[in-house]
Amino acid sequence: MTIDETAPLDPFDVQVVQGATGVLGQLNRDGVLEAADVHVARTLGRLGGEEDESVLLAAALAVRAVRLGSSCVDLSTAEVEWPAEGWWERVAASPLTTGPDRVLVAEEPLLYLARYHDLEVSLCERLTDRLQVPPPDVDDPRLTADLDRLFAQESFAEQRAAAGRAARGWTSVLTGGPGTGKTTTIARLLVALSAQHLGRSSRPLTVGLAAPTGKASARMREAIVEAAGAEVFTDAERTWLGSLESLTLHRLLGPRPDHRTAFRHHAGQKLPHDVIVVDETSMVSLLMMERLVQAVSPTCRLVLVGDAEQLASVEAGAVLRDVIDGLAGSAGETVTRLTRGHRFEGVIGDLAEAVVGGDADRTIDLLQSGDEALTFVGPEALDRVVSVRPRAQAHAVAQAALDADADAGLAALTEHRLLCAHRDGPWGVQTWNERLERAVRTFPDPARPWFPGRPVLITRNDASLGVHNGDVGITLDDAGRLVVRLDTGRSVSAARLASARSAYASTVHRSQGSEFEHVTLLLPQEESLVLTRELLYTAITRARTSLTVVGTPDVVRAAVERRTARASGVAQRLREMRAAARP
Repeated sequence: MTIDETAPLDPFDVQVVQGATGVLGQLNRDGVLEAADVHVARTLGRLGGEEDESVLLAAALAVRAVRLGSSCVDLSTAEVEWPAEGWWERVAASPLTTGPDRVLVAEEPLLYLARYHDLEVSLCERLTDRLQVPPPDVDDPRLTADLDRLFAQESFAEQRAAAGRAARGWTSVLTGGPGTGKTTTIARLLVALSAQHLGRSSRPLTVGLAAPTGKASARMREAIVEAAGAEVFTDAERTWLGSLESLTLHRLLGPRPDHRTAFRHHAGQKLPHDVIVVDETSMVSLLMMERLVQAVSPTCRLVLVGDAEQLASVEAGAVLRDVIDGLAGSAGETVTRLTRGHRFEGVIGDLAEAVVGGDADRTIDLLQSGDEALTFVGPEALDRVVSVRPRAQAHAVAQAALDADADAGLAALTEHRLLCAHRDGPWGVQTWNERLERAVRTFPDPARPWFPGRPVLITRNDASLGVHNGDVGITLDDAGRLVVRLDTGRSVSAARLASARSAYASTVHRSQGSEFEHVTLLLPQEESLVLTRELLYTAITRARTSLTVVGTPDVVRAAVERRTARASGVAQRLREMRAAARP
């Protein structure tokens, strides 16, 4: 690597570390390392008495890896040239990776920040331990009879098999795309487990339903209630399913005011449930998954549900995919993949399948097929596209606010969503929120962000207000006071909402756990780090009825052919621990 230390630096660029030399300085100026990566690595070096540049570079890359969503950095595939030979030996022997106060862990070729290594080891040990617990005592004749009744239709044979496996084990994973019957399976499984429990106990089965965000949690409960309407249930079973409460994972574990990542329920204070079901598990970070698994009793059934093809957590980890890979082939068939679609049987389902399969040619052909459910236009048509459904939706929400009809406004918000790959830039959420806001607000004053008719998205949990990350609402004028009526039914003063933004558009990441009748997706005009197969698939599967994609065939091809790459040792560690634990 040629290092030009004479190149002028912008003294006002906060991402450039002034005075940084050598390879750290060069990679910072090249945009590979951000200022925070360099500052943390240098600080660790000072505290640990380490001056070797190759070690500091490894530390900076480990910090960068977590920032980009990985739990470690795979140094065998790192995109930099090392400053000298023997770099791994020096990293492994460094004071930063040895001793009781180590901050790095070297497991060639993986290098971790110690915190994330410890989380991986703990998660894998606890999952492996759960697999060694003797299976639940099941009344097989009763279970068979209940499953025969609950999954009587031939089309639900796949779901019946999944429920049977989950009933006979303490840990199970249920994965599949939208419309493959995951919620149907869970609702009917819970009824079968309730019958098993009541056959042995006088108390009802205790069930914990949880999801990573407030929006996903609310959607989980709605889906369970909707599934409970099936004719296969008795009135008592339907009532019981409708009584189940869904929480965020944070609320399930019990947040502590004195610690952001510690909870009231942990290894020494287990959760008091017989069954715990976690939906949208693809969004769960490594930290939250480890905290959950350590808090679950060995004899509590844990069912992880999600779509492994969706975008992973915004924090470090791609845990659902890693756990599926690590548990594949385990005793008792722990992992079940549902493949038969019950919702997406048309062209949107075909499109999602082509993307998941990595078939760029078929993806483009479907987008250009002329099917009425799909519209594919180039960047030159962007203004025209946004002037149709997104602008019409903005006016519908504004009119509902003028009519003081919150229900109509919230309904309009579920009809359509404008999805972007980025938050910033000309094709980002911020730009389109501002443009659509200007089209409907009566006073274009940026200093006054709140106005009647403003749709808002809550971006942070606030227990004092009873609002959750992902909640959506509409702003109303209540006798001269602006209030936000949320889709949870709660009303909150707009002045008290510090973490909210306009919701005309949202990122694809933010859309997870939600569905809309119509989706308009804006793909970036050039290649981007976030442009991946998982992002495109997640956006496609938010649409129930129709999808409009603004982009070019080259950009679509780039997305389909690029998978999210997150370095992790979870899958391999699970495989090794399972093999070592076999009798």
